[in-house]
Amino acid sequence: MLIDFHCHVFPEKIVERAINLLSVNAGGIEPNYDGSLKGLKSYMKEQGVDVAVALSIATNAHQMASVNNFAASINSDNIVAFGSVYPDAPDALDELERIKELGLVGVKFHPECQAFCVSDEKMMPIYKKIGELGLITIFHAGGDLGYLPPYGCMPEDAVKVVDLFSSPVVFAHWGAYYYPEKTYEYLAGRNCYFDTSFGYGTVPKPLAEKIVEKHGVDKLLFGSDGPWSNVAREKRYIELLGLSQEEKDLIFHKNAEKLLKL
Repeated sequence: MLIDFHCHVFPEKIVERAINLLSVNAGGIEPNYDGSLKGLKSYMKEQGVDVAVALSIATNAHQMASVNNFAASINSDNIVAFGSVYPDAPDALDELERIKELGLVGVKFHPECQAFCVSDEKMMPIYKKIGELGLITIFHAGGDLGYLPPYGCMPEDAVKVVDLFSSPVVFAHWGAYYYPEKTYEYLAGRNCYFDTSFGYGTVPKPLAEKIVEKHGVDKLLFGSDGPWSNVAREKRYIELLGLSQEEKDLIFHKNAEKLLKL
């Protein structure tokens, strides 16, 4: 079984525009599927993915409700959709309650798209509410090809808040995209999960092995960041880390099954 904990899907009316814009902003990166729900499902079948976690981002207060309505509309047995709130929205806490009512299990944050730092004081009531609702939190962590530094979820900032969460928290991209050495220094071994999306080509194998040893295989979740990275490449990278089959099974699906209560 394979669970991809990090995928993206867009509504039909904006998918072409969104994919083109994101590709251009990231320097021309080629998507592996077209960003639609149909495209994701076809890609899942092709790549042997049994369950995909679909992550959406509310990039302003006005689109927050529609983002979460879309997430609820695609939520299914093999698509686990997360919601999102815009931190500066006056009704962000109310929207978190609505996310729970919609049957969504978690929320996604992207500091660069949403203009915040993970350790900002304004985020504390949001983290508290998330914990009260028992939602899972996932952060885009580290760098981003579409933005210049400084970045809003670097490990040295994330470590200041990781223990404030009373429900599970996930830092994407091995804890910090393009900064795995900081993941190892600040976050590895703490009470959080990392997804493994975009590890291929960005996390040196010896450093990945050190992170796995320090953090533990029980807190790693396989992810691709589809459509921007390739499931087969990311899976092969995990296969090359010298892990036992039991350890690989934890990363590929068992940890996610437990976290998502599948």
